[in-house]
Amino acid sequence: MSKKKSMAIDFQDNMILLTRKYLKRKILCPETKFRHHAKERQNVLELLKRTVEAGESNSALLIGPRGSGKTTLVNSVLKELSVSKSFKENALIVNLHGLVHTDDRLALKDATRQMQLENVVGDKVFGTFAENLTFLLECLKSGDKKRTKPCIFILDEFDLFCAHQNQTLLYNLFDVAQSSQAPICVLGITCRLDVIELLEKRVKSRFSHRQIFLFPGENSVGEQPTTAFDDRLELFKDLLSIPDDENVNRIEETYEDCTIDPQFGAMWNDYVESLINNVTMVNLLKRMYQIDVSERSFRNFLGVAVGTLDEKHQRLEVNDFVEASKMFTRDDKVAMLEGLSVLEMSLIIAMKHETEIYDGEPLNFETVFNRYVKFANQTSSIQTVQRPVIMKAFEHIKNLELLAPVNATARTEKEYQYFKFLLTPQQVLEAVKNYVGLPTEIAQWATNSLQ
Repeated sequence: MSKKKSMAIDFQDNMILLTRKYLKRKILCPETKFRHHAKERQNVLELLKRTVEAGESNSALLIGPRGSGKTTLVNSVLKELSVSKSFKENALIVNLHGLVHTDDRLALKDATRQMQLENVVGDKVFGTFAENLTFLLECLKSGDKKRTKPCIFILDEFDLFCAHQNQTLLYNLFDVAQSSQAPICVLGITCRLDVIELLEKRVKSRFSHRQIFLFPGENSVGEQPTTAFDDRLELFKDLLSIPDDENVNRIEETYEDCTIDPQFGAMWNDYVESLINNVTMVNLLKRMYQIDVSERSFRNFLGVAVGTLDEKHQRLEVNDFVEASKMFTRDDKVAMLEGLSVLEMSLIIAMKHETEIYDGEPLNFETVFNRYVKFANQTSSIQTVQRPVIMKAFEHIKNLELLAPVNATARTEKEYQYFKFLLTPQQVLEAVKNYVGLPTEIAQWATNSLQ
């Protein structure tokens, strides 16, 4: 091999590794770029702005399902505001998280540390809970609105703070906000729609009852819902593309160790464009979007696909995305079936046939037992199993909640208690197909029609 050709191969290999590194960082690292929910984002922006610029005190809750973009929305607002010199120099941001700060003592200590108050030396906070609370409140209340620094409290997983004893921290923060003793904004982030009901009466009375709702897949005001998937395609293109010549400096500023050759980047982007026009790729992304609209899981899916790139695999093929999608579109019940014993899987197949023959009617142990025994007697390779063992396997399937009792209160012997089979024939067949080591006779029994 000539030296020139060897150098070209080394260059190509290096570009692929740098591209993988850059794309993984871009896809998986938290960002503050926010899409959609323009009205809701503006509400949060105005809320924080009024606290910092006008000295208003506010409290609000940002509510939406997991993955709908609540935290990203708040981070994007804080990033936009931090451009302002007055905000950067004057505002105090205190971030508390319900999963980390499991009681008011921990929350208060961290709030005191983040506010850089006088009883903090290094990372240590001195004083009892009562002393720290008194000290914190005095600091918040002291002085007038013009001289006191605005303080923004971001409480992530807000509903977990409601479980703290007496809700002391929430009560005092809302009390300061309501009494306007100091410019303070308390912004709670939660996925609980009933979070207001979790507040004690005295806490609820001091809360502003301002709620901002986010829903996944929802577009900005005025957009048609049919454009939602187009946005997902645009995100796909954006996350997998490398900045062009005009934006190449952005790579060098953000990722100094990921400088990618512009010519290679242009070729890469052309290929990403071809993926978007691939029918199989588009159908795969559509199916994934129908299952889960959250951006977080979509980014994780892309991260898995990008992880397959290396010197020997230098291009993202459609099949790479298909394989990566299996991790995110897999049916939990099907996965559960693949972990059953051969006997339990045989009973599941018997239940499938029983349900199909009698058009979804409830079944009991006796009917399933008889169908399984009939099959076992006709198949010489299936080992005979005693009734108590089959009963135990049936009980295990019931405990996995693959069966639902029709009348749980009825006093019936367990062999004759009726259940509704909670799996579809398609789920059973998919599990049979993926089941490693399932005897051929049993696999064929599953696919045979109504017997």
